[in-house]
Amino acid sequence: MVDDNGSIRTLSVDIGGSGVKAIVLDITGTPVTDRARVDTPSPAKPDVVINAIALLADSQGDFHRVSVGFPGVVRCGVTETAVNLHSDWIGFDFAKALSQRLNKPVRVINDADMQGLGAITGKGVELVITLGTGFGSALFVDGKLVPNMEMGHHQFRKGQTYEEQLGRAALQKYGEKKWNRRLEKAIASLQHLFNYDCLYIGGGEAVKVNLQLPLNVKLIPNVTGLLGGIALWRD
Repeated sequence: MVDDNGSIRTLSVDIGGSGVKAIVLDITGTPVTDRARVDTPSPAKPDVVINAIALLADSQGDFHRVSVGFPGVVRCGVTETAVNLHSDWIGFDFAKALSQRLNKPVRVINDADMQGLGAITGKGVELVITLGTGFGSALFVDGKLVPNMEMGHHQFRKGQTYEEQLGRAALQKYGEKKWNRRLEKAIASLQHLFNYDCLYIGGGEAVKVNLQLPLNVKLIPNVTGLLGGIALWRD
């Protein structure tokens, strides 16, 4: 590993249900390459997703380590759930497999957790939700992550989960107006549940948010999911 003199480069990867994105960050977390993207392979099995990451890595130049945001529960580099990818991910040692493929150290975290690490101030109770293929969530207390909080699969309203009501399939089926009304209800529900100081809304579909948001709710750009990658190496 290179000394901490600013020359360490981190390849940051964000795996989504529709796209796999990558960027290289310097030691401060500032991008030094342009974001690259490929469509998420279908079926999204581990080997083909790793191939897609390797392809993106080749386009990004030199890097020394890798951070990955994964859409599911991750424990010690092993992916435990993957609702929007493929069942082959369950129990897969992703960090080890990708490290062997890229010949670099790899750290893997839930994608909403990584998005949150790129957005939070580190003060108080901060909640992050990501609106994309699914519905991601991350909770932080004074900057400390409560890991693997898969709130999207919990019941929200009318017998449906947050993901069923607010995922991309629901947006496409019911349209932006109804989806935004549901999101407004979700924001109110989450405020009562967590009493957060700040809620951040990110993910690929956050651009469709068309609401008068409360003062403690902020929209964050989708690239935040990549920028959080630097935080995985702050030991």
